[in-house]
Amino acid sequence: MSEFGDAARGGLSPAQLENVLRDVGAARYHNRHPFHHQMTSGALSKGQMQAWALNRYAYQSVIPRKDAAIIMRSDDPTFRAEWRKRIEDHDGGDGWSGGIARWLKLATGLGLDAGMVKSEKFVLPGTRFAVGAYLSYCTNRTMLEAVASSLTELFSPVIIGERVPAMLAKYDYITADILAYFDKRPALASRDSDFALAYVMKHADNAEKQQSVIDALVFKCDILWAMLDALAHAYGEKGNIPPGAFVPEAI
Repeated sequence: MSEFGDAARGGLSPAQLENVLRDVGAARYHNRHPFHHQMTSGALSKGQMQAWALNRYAYQSVIPRKDAAIIMRSDDPTFRAEWRKRIEDHDGGDGWSGGIARWLKLATGLGLDAGMVKSEKFVLPGTRFAVGAYLSYCTNRTMLEAVASSLTELFSPVIIGERVPAMLAKYDYITADILAYFDKRPALASRDSDFALAYVMKHADNAEKQQSVIDALVFKCDILWAMLDALAHAYGEKGNIPPGAFVPEAI
């Protein structure tokens, strides 16, 4: 059980629940991970940056599918219309001009082949399991838990604010054009997290439900952390790259 495993005992006011959720992010969001700190300090090689972009693409590509799974659960057309914006943001209005395409531009800007990235054949097993677990969670747990798991977007502007200036300053092969994915993300993340947080505040109306949304956010933070753990293990100093995974020219 995590340090937040009994946080809702006795029930919380909406303000108290929001405070706990923000505490989860402060304690467990992946901007605290050593791999992120290496990235922002300029300590990663180009090969390690490529591995990060390649593996993160597998996560980006599943986001519209998990959002479609959440929409499928709702009988409220107002909710569906609002949540559908997330799919449009990532897929684009034509199926390939949104956030996923911009992430592919980031990956190819780092020197990766677009077809190789899109195939997802060379992602780490740890990434594959984490991404699959997230999709399964949003498909099979309650709708309230699935919505609450998206609340990591509350903290997304923070990590982008750390990551983008550092990458531009520390890596001479990275340009603002390569990082165009991040241009729109803070505003979109704020929009989406405001809506999801309001939903959670309305529907988590007893201690059991409140604990379930806290646990959902802990779970999502664990997913993001596990992905960086996998990267650090495979592409760190010991170079424990599993069979079949991406092998950069230099670590």
